[in-house]
Amino acid sequence: MSPTANTILVTGAAGALARRVIRLLAARHRVIAVDFRRQVECTDAAASYQLDVHSRGFEDVFRQHKIDTVMHIGRVFAHEQSRQHRYNANVLGSKRLFELSRKYGVRQLIVHSTYFVYGAARFNPALMDEETPLKASAVTHDLVDAVELENLTQIYLRKYPELNITLLRPCNILGPGVRNSLSLLLSRAVAPVIVGHSPLMQFLHVDDMAHALVLAQQGNRPGIYNVAPAESVPYQAAVVQSGCRRLPVVLPGSLPRLLRSVMNRNAYFPPYLINYLKYPVVIDGSLFADTFDWQPVHTAAEIFEIYRRAKRR
Repeated sequence: MSPTANTILVTGAAGALARRVIRLLAARHRVIAVDFRRQVECTDAAASYQLDVHSRGFEDVFRQHKIDTVMHIGRVFAHEQSRQHRYNANVLGSKRLFELSRKYGVRQLIVHSTYFVYGAARFNPALMDEETPLKASAVTHDLVDAVELENLTQIYLRKYPELNITLLRPCNILGPGVRNSLSLLLSRAVAPVIVGHSPLMQFLHVDDMAHALVLAQQGNRPGIYNVAPAESVPYQAAVVQSGCRRLPVVLPGSLPRLLRSVMNRNAYFPPYLINYLKYPVVIDGSLFADTFDWQPVHTAAEIFEIYRRAKRR
């Protein structure tokens, strides 16, 4: 271990993205893995805990380990829990994490958000930079917790500069082990497409996002950053290239029920995703790319091939 090694707390350690981040960080740092779902058996981590952020034992992690950096990747998705549970975990849980970081002298805080906070609407600008207003909560209640987490993070970013907060808003993250809604959708043999709509989308391999998070830790340039490739692909082209058969859907109609029947019972399709299948939300990732000298390694075609190959097995 390098004498300049930091102790880094990574939340959401059971997820595909966090596991990759832990593996990359462990080469130079001491990593503490935490997840509320299960204890992660991770040889790369110095310690691993299954803890809810609201539990008394969570503060003990800060007491026992001198945490230099918190990498907050853990977030409850819309298809995983009720709206109230998501708010408690994603907003109130994050607030407790931020307060513990202040209390125990954490010097860097990296928060993993999502481009969904911009909202999908008919009159969105062609390219959204970090100054674009966050309209998702005005479109659907299912994204209120995501926008509130952003607002909370921005408050702490302004009030407590000693935390050196970096907020990342990535586009659609895909790849092996990823269990978000769009990844589950492209994993199916049949994927719904809305007749008359094929919005441009951006896709990021989970390995490239893991590398982006590590660069954010290394560079320590506080601020708000979109993370996305310059490349964008029409949604229906992504469906076809991923080896899915298109299921045309005419709106208005009972789309959420149809989507749930197309996907398996464990893959709940959040209603808010319907708007993202209708309207483009293309984000400008140039600020992050220039600041941290980052470029994705994997193209969209390579990402789609992962899903196509999986269907051949």
